[in-house]
Amino acid sequence: MALHFKYVRIQGRELAPNTMTGKGVFSMCWKMIQEDNMEEEDADLYREIDDWFAKELPWPPQCKNQEQVICWFKTENSDEMLKMIRPALWLLEKYNHDYFLVYTNTPGEIVYEDQYQVVAKVDGILHIDEMQESWSPED
Repeated sequence: MALHFKYVRIQGRELAPNTMTGKGVFSMCWKMIQEDNMEEEDADLYREIDDWFAKELPWPPQCKNQEQVICWFKTENSDEMLKMIRPALWLLEKYNHDYFLVYTNTPGEIVYEDQYQVVAKVDGILHIDEMQESWSPED
């Protein structure tokens, strides 16, 4: 039986203070840069990745306002997004920073949606469909 999930999120073990859920891939990378844990060449690579996403992926107003929400890529059309995020995942691995791909069909109450992502309220209970796995950039 093949499983199909609508949404995927890349997150780490450390919790975001405003949501108390795992920090997303962008937050994890920026924290490593801010704490000077990345070599400058790697930090420049991440800035290029972040610039691409800033141009191609809308920044939901709920995220700008730091509301208690988390973002999920839509699996139906996230191939390009996941392809472009792979170098960031490689950086996380290079610096021994754990991350997970979390899949779900029930992200919570969706408060924003665009072509590539949804944003859902964090209601204290994250609805995860029993599938978490780490992922390697070679996949």
